[in-house]
Amino acid sequence: MIDAEGMGLPMTTLHGTCLCGGVKFEVAEVPETLVYCHCESCKKLSGGAATVNVRVPSAAVRILEGRDLLQTYQPPGGSAKTFCLSCGSNLFGGGWPDSPVASVRATTFDEPFDARPGAHIYVSSVARWETLPDDDAERFETASS
Repeated sequence: MIDAEGMGLPMTTLHGTCLCGGVKFEVAEVPETLVYCHCESCKKLSGGAATVNVRVPSAAVRILEGRDLLQTYQPPGGSAKTFCLSCGSNLFGGGWPDSPVASVRATTFDEPFDARPGAHIYVSSVARWETLPDDDAERFETASS
């Protein structure tokens, strides 16, 4: 996959919020990757065809406000997902905060960046009505290696 420097991700701290602004967080490390996840649980919790995520060490995610608004759900056979109890915004996946590496939803970042996803993972879960973009990103049937 493409590394963060090659993706146009900023080399500074990224700041994010939920929809209602009750949860504020920062990521103080350059993301490893930017990917689309098409797994069944990400599709259901996003209400769309995929989530778009940056991968960072879980320790790099720091909650600045609203820790009491965070709720984590552990789906059977999947990784934990964390969202805001007030507005329902899907913030973190990949097992955050207990896993070594977390997925942070790219849509939660307040600063725009020019990165393009380098991969689509769990394409085995793509529905017949979905069309993957012709974006030259790698495709993986399950998780990427």
